[in-house]
Amino acid sequence: MLDDIEVDVAIVGAGPVGLTIANYLGCLGVSTLILEQRDKLIDYPRGVGMDDECLRSFQAIGLGDAIAEHTTPGQKMRFLTMTGKTFALIDPKTREFGWPRRSSFIQPMVDAILHQGLQRFASVRTVFGAEVAAFVEHADHVELAVKTADRIAAVKAKWLVGCDGGRSNVRKQLDIAFDGITDSTRWVVIDILDDPLGLPDSYLHCVPSRPYVSIALPHGMRRLEFMVFGDESEEELTSPQGVAQLLARALPYPERANVLRSRVYTHNARLARSFGKGRVLIAGDAAHLMPVWQGQGYNSGIRDATNLSWKLAMVVRNEASPAILESYESERRTHAKAMIDLSVTAGRIFAPTNKLVAWLRDRVALALNAIPPVKRYFVQMRFKPMPRFTQGIVLTNAAGKPEGNATGRLFPQPDVLTRDGKRARLDDVIGLRFAVLSWGSDPQLHMSEAVRNYWTQAGAHMIAVLPPTQLGNYRGSILPGTTVVGDAQGALHEWFADQEADGSIVVIRPDRFVAAIVQPQRLDSASHRLAQQIGGYALPQTASSPRSIPQEA
Repeated sequence: MLDDIEVDVAIVGAGPVGLTIANYLGCLGVSTLILEQRDKLIDYPRGVGMDDECLRSFQAIGLGDAIAEHTTPGQKMRFLTMTGKTFALIDPKTREFGWPRRSSFIQPMVDAILHQGLQRFASVRTVFGAEVAAFVEHADHVELAVKTADRIAAVKAKWLVGCDGGRSNVRKQLDIAFDGITDSTRWVVIDILDDPLGLPDSYLHCVPSRPYVSIALPHGMRRLEFMVFGDESEEELTSPQGVAQLLARALPYPERANVLRSRVYTHNARLARSFGKGRVLIAGDAAHLMPVWQGQGYNSGIRDATNLSWKLAMVVRNEASPAILESYESERRTHAKAMIDLSVTAGRIFAPTNKLVAWLRDRVALALNAIPPVKRYFVQMRFKPMPRFTQGIVLTNAAGKPEGNATGRLFPQPDVLTRDGKRARLDDVIGLRFAVLSWGSDPQLHMSEAVRNYWTQAGAHMIAVLPPTQLGNYRGSILPGTTVVGDAQGALHEWFADQEADGSIVVIRPDRFVAAIVQPQRLDSASHRLAQQIGGYALPQTASSPRSIPQEA
């Protein structure tokens, strides 16, 4: 039952994106209502690939380790020729952001953890069997008519977020075009319990007669995906006989396979023309759809959630101007399009059904694979477009380009040492807030009193990173409110050294992107410019000289 209610944020859809946004908002104390048309969470696997950015987002909401228990980390992806030779391998080993670059997972298990995570928050409520029949935007809120089994409830929300999938009713009611194509290629997906192959990793068998994919999943599950041809129907392919015929391509005894389910999916490549209007926003599949080849549909949705949530929370708490929500689209839409383009291109390369085209691809790919730089390019996933914000909440120059190579990029997440000698992930030290992080000294020493007060009001975490050898005997000045950590792996030393003359102080956003990198004496100026972008708390335009109050380290 749902009574008439007022909340800060209403979310339509209890999929992974909606649940992730709700967890973020719950962590930040924002009253949130999730409305899900179904009677329960979807219980069949969809996404099966999770990247390091995604796990870092789950870490931020306190669920990273619990979710990691339902992943297989470090999963490789092999592309096989018609004769079974590996012509491309993806096997990244770096953990720049604190997690494995590629992991397989089982989505219903992860969704369940995200849903259970909401029980931590009195400010968050989920209602199943609730359909948003209509909504109307007003000057300071959105009014929703929500149909449940027994009544139509009136819900008032300051902001509405549609996370209701590719057929999003929220997007349709906003009359936002969903540009792109629906690929004529369909795939039948078969999930098997008690893995009858047992091989780890993912294998893309690029066989023109019937391209198929074999993916090892956690907990002894296996996913097999086969291309559908012509007029083949779902009823035909998912019948016991149809499933057995398909499985015979991968298994010696298909009749012995413990088949859990089989479904036919159509690949889509679509991008919403805008990611919202006024007080109504869309995220995840409601905003973009992409073919599965790079496993980025799920991860792109979680990127949306991570980008949007902290901005919504700051606006609701009057810590930022509503104008910062415009940066959600400008920062996310370009990268979503890049991932769509990559997925479409990968499908055309790896799944041709013409034997001559496939033969030429195999010959060229094997030749290129013999060239070490080319092989490293694929193995280390350098082809994957990494997000880089050139507008939004980042400092740019007069030409509109980010100031500094690191600005607009994700900040790394190495392990650090706390003052008591414990090892911790950097993000866990920072928390869900801005951070002003400096190499080798306290960033507060380089702030005027006005700037220091501004960042304190904004809840920013001041962090001084030191070589671990100095952690217990640092002789410099550390002001109250600054956290001192040791560079446990030397990764932050190397990162700042790579920035050369750009600076030794970074302003890190709550989503871990670098808003600015500056030399210490330029920190006040950068802070003023960021304060103008963020809005919310006022920062006087005239700043006094930095003034420190030394305290023994």
